[in-house]
Amino acid sequence: MSETASIKVRIKGMSCAACVGAAERSLRALDGVVSVSVNLAAERAFIQYSPTILDFEDIRTAIVNCGYEAELITQSSTDKEQLERRRDFTALKRHFIISALLTIPIASGSMLTLPVLSNVYVLFVLSSVVQWWLGMRFYGAALSALRHFSANMNTLIAVGTTSAYVYSCAAVFAPGLFEADGIAPHVYFDTSAVIITLILLGRMLELRAKGRTSEAIRHLIGMQAETVSVLRNDLQLEIAVEDVIVGDIVVVRAGQRVAVDGVVVEGTSSVDESMLTGESLPVDKAVGDELLAGTLNGLSVLKIRASKVGEDSTIERIIRLIEQAQGSKAPIQRFADRVAAVFVPVVILIAVLTFVLWYLWGPSFTMAMMNFIAVLIIACPCALGLATPTAIMVGSGRGARQGILIRDAEALEKTCKVDTVVMDKTGTITVGRPKVTEVSTSPSCGMTVPEVLRLAASIERDSEHPLGAAIVNLARDRGIDPLQTEGVVTLPGGGIRGRLSGDLIGYEREVVIGNLQLMTREAVDCSELMPEIERLTQEAKTVVIMAVGGSAVGIFAIADTVKETSAKAIKGLTEMGIEVVMLTGDNQKTAEAIARQVSITRVIAGVQTHEKLDVIRQFKADNRMVAMVGDGINDAPALAQADVGIAIGTGSDVTIESSDITLIKGDLLSVVDAIRLSHETMMVIKQNLFWAFFYNIIGIPVAGGVLYLFGGPLLNPMLASLAMAFSSLSVVSNSLRLRK
Repeated sequence: MSETASIKVRIKGMSCAACVGAAERSLRALDGVVSVSVNLAAERAFIQYSPTILDFEDIRTAIVNCGYEAELITQSSTDKEQLERRRDFTALKRHFIISALLTIPIASGSMLTLPVLSNVYVLFVLSSVVQWWLGMRFYGAALSALRHFSANMNTLIAVGTTSAYVYSCAAVFAPGLFEADGIAPHVYFDTSAVIITLILLGRMLELRAKGRTSEAIRHLIGMQAETVSVLRNDLQLEIAVEDVIVGDIVVVRAGQRVAVDGVVVEGTSSVDESMLTGESLPVDKAVGDELLAGTLNGLSVLKIRASKVGEDSTIERIIRLIEQAQGSKAPIQRFADRVAAVFVPVVILIAVLTFVLWYLWGPSFTMAMMNFIAVLIIACPCALGLATPTAIMVGSGRGARQGILIRDAEALEKTCKVDTVVMDKTGTITVGRPKVTEVSTSPSCGMTVPEVLRLAASIERDSEHPLGAAIVNLARDRGIDPLQTEGVVTLPGGGIRGRLSGDLIGYEREVVIGNLQLMTREAVDCSELMPEIERLTQEAKTVVIMAVGGSAVGIFAIADTVKETSAKAIKGLTEMGIEVVMLTGDNQKTAEAIARQVSITRVIAGVQTHEKLDVIRQFKADNRMVAMVGDGINDAPALAQADVGIAIGTGSDVTIESSDITLIKGDLLSVVDAIRLSHETMMVIKQNLFWAFFYNIIGIPVAGGVLYLFGGPLLNPMLASLAMAFSSLSVVSNSLRLRK
């Protein structure tokens, strides 16, 4: 298979679901296009193609041939796009105001007997301005679609308003045509003018609302620094952020945005990471800690060594993920797309049949024409095209603000169906690094806990073993400074030996630190501490013993501790009716001890990487919708195999690439938030689609005059245009509820 590339293209001029269908069909017809997704709300096409077969010009030509404008989206084009959106809104607003100012006298003169304004020639002049100048946008788009044997919402508007306008012109300039058949030549200039004005108003409100759906990406782009200070050859230089290379020492001043991902090499500060994690409290950073691009430095200068720059930085990856999610289509949208593909031609056919039936068997030609126009106007499929993409855009944007990155709309839809969540233990439920949970001393040793801890930390200070590091970390946290040592050596079998330098505590006896097996080999007497050792072992904790002069003086209970929010998160999932399963390579006893702390009742322990795949496959074979949550490289295959892979963002890049959802915070409460978000988003999508279909199913027969047959009223085309504008606005507004 040849190598593929992906591009984003802005498509201008689309107005409804039929436009989306026409653009997608044209692009899919190109040789070399692998996949296409066109988003009406974002005015974007996301295209995967083979660059050896075609290029952007071929793609642009295909879009232009559909009657739309195309522009390649790059980093530099984002500001231009926002400027164009504002310019389009301003122009639309100006046209609406002018149209409204002209329509008010047209409607007044048509409905009331007023001097000058009720003159049909004055009405003709005023309505012609509305029809051929302010309504020209609909004609241009409709004719462009017609040239390519397509039809869209603009077609319906153009045909409907032109019918009322032309009929009125005939009544003004050739009244004899009507009088010969005994028909009073009424004019309906107000109908066409009001329809155009109301649709301009709807478009203006819709454009403003659609702009709010993409606020998440604009906010993230605004978080990116444009310039950065770097140290090169002992000089501090101000350069463009795109010129930073991996390994550069970057100076981040107080109150400045971090420009690239990197590791702190000098300084301490507090950093606001809320734009990535959603957490409002700043995080303390010191030497060795990681900083992410887009975060905000606090009150102190930091120097960091750049580790990821440009497109590899965290903020760029987040922007790509959001754009990818917002441009994708949920499976639920496919039905709407199939309907939209034939919607406009079917509506035109229904409108023609409505006219013919009312003309042949109705009371008047006028009624037939009004019903014909009403059907065309009320059936515009704007709401149908906006129903899913607006909800996806707002939902994925809200997720990003909460530190939840959703790969695509399909993942969002599948997540709401999850009934089983499988979780890795280490680094997912637990912190992922050993921590001292208890320190005990021998009753006869005469040493206090702080003395035992200081002595152990002194011996372990230079140890690279994680258990030794846990002891050193505890001493540091408690403000205990280590003493000077000498003769420190690592012992085979998991231990360390050394002594204090000089007569620092009154003796120079040898210190040995290690497990029980090492103490037995070293003939250390541990009898006084055995009850405590056995208790801690039963709790699946690792026991480290310290002996001085051949006698055990203290023990350290070390364990990978449960994250503070894990139990609350698992309770939340259980309350949602979801079964939580722990899947780990650790031994059964340790796994069960952790499971008890977080109220997990089902544990599968002692499994290797390939066996995790088999477990996921078995759950799926049992018709479970499975989400896998993990953070390690060994979790990546299982994440890919699950229906929904959820990666803890603090994990490895390969894990994140294998996942459908990435949790930046590494907090299991985000799993609950992600599933709730998917439920809420899918509920809004279903509400939008229901409204869009219900509106047309009810609106078209009413516009066609069904109620009139049973003694009810006819639907005035002006009310039909108001209802059409309201339907689109209601769908977008409903989607915007997801922001909160």
